[in-house]
Amino acid sequence: MTDRAEAVVDLTAIKSNIALLKAKAGVDLMAVVKADAYGHGLVPVAKAALEGGATWLGVALLEEALTLRKAGITAPILAWLVPPGSDFQSAFDHDIDIAVASLKALNEVAAVKGVKRPRIHLEVDTGMSRGGFLAEWDQIDLQHMQGVEIVGIFSHFARADEPGQAQNLSQLTRFKKLVANLESAGYNNLIRHLSNSAATLADHASSFDMVRTGIAMYGLTPDLDSMGTAKSLGLKPAMTLRAKLHLVKDVPAGSPVGYGATESTKADTKLGLVAMGYADGIPRIAKNAGIFVGGERAPIIGRVSMDQFVVDLGAKATAQSGDWVTVFGPGDRGEYTADEWGSASGSINYEIVTRIGPRVPRIYEL
Repeated sequence: MTDRAEAVVDLTAIKSNIALLKAKAGVDLMAVVKADAYGHGLVPVAKAALEGGATWLGVALLEEALTLRKAGITAPILAWLVPPGSDFQSAFDHDIDIAVASLKALNEVAAVKGVKRPRIHLEVDTGMSRGGFLAEWDQIDLQHMQGVEIVGIFSHFARADEPGQAQNLSQLTRFKKLVANLESAGYNNLIRHLSNSAATLADHASSFDMVRTGIAMYGLTPDLDSMGTAKSLGLKPAMTLRAKLHLVKDVPAGSPVGYGATESTKADTKLGLVAMGYADGIPRIAKNAGIFVGGERAPIIGRVSMDQFVVDLGAKATAQSGDWVTVFGPGDRGEYTADEWGSASGSINYEIVTRIGPRVPRIYEL
């Protein structure tokens, strides 16, 4: 236990979530562990995901993939944000698959020399207008293909968390067409992957050979309005954020609180000073969120500072300086959740967990 704050990560929950998602998809599963495993810790989470049944690991950056290899992880890894000019040689020396989304990248990858040909997944733009081949797709020829081993083809949904949206069907249809293009050229054993967490949960027709699960493997849902709650889906949030009350004191009614005096106490009360702030990932703009202590919620009052924020404990509170409080957790005890903190910040649960800063140690529960 630390003296100030900690993020407790339940690795058993991650294993359970992976097993549930894989069973639901009925195909191989890539555990997405980019961005330090969504703030949960890259290497411990990757190992737990593999124990839970994941067959692949997915990362954004090459350095993330190299970190996994240096940790002794031998499972297949795909890195998909590796731009032209990157150290492709290092990637392939460490058996890391690379996503290729442009002719320039394809040419550079094909020029890499080694015992084996570089392994790539072709990324295609099916309607999100973000990553992937679009106009250049028709310019790929056999000469480009000779220096590489094409392992897979993939794309990404823009609105899978809105089941029934026409764009989902449009993207699925285009993906099938591009897969057919490759198959007609003799590439018949590719790993086809399109589904993200939302599609894994709601669109079995898009599972193909493998699904890529990110937010759901951490026990959080892509969109609460359309997808339901984590509990209703059988998922368990893996991260609980805890902090210490640095100070508890009695404050009279009408006392201004925090920078800018944006709020004042409405009655005589006890205020608690929580030893976390926006340097630790607590959103400065958060409203209608807070902490859980002594079986009760205590809302934020005033602005979040760099290293601390203030909560209104109430006049009858028994909390004392030095007590541990829950900032967010699974919600099964009545505590605030990452979903609620996201809503309170005009954002989403993804941002809440991924922004928890490096000076907050991760504590792992098996």
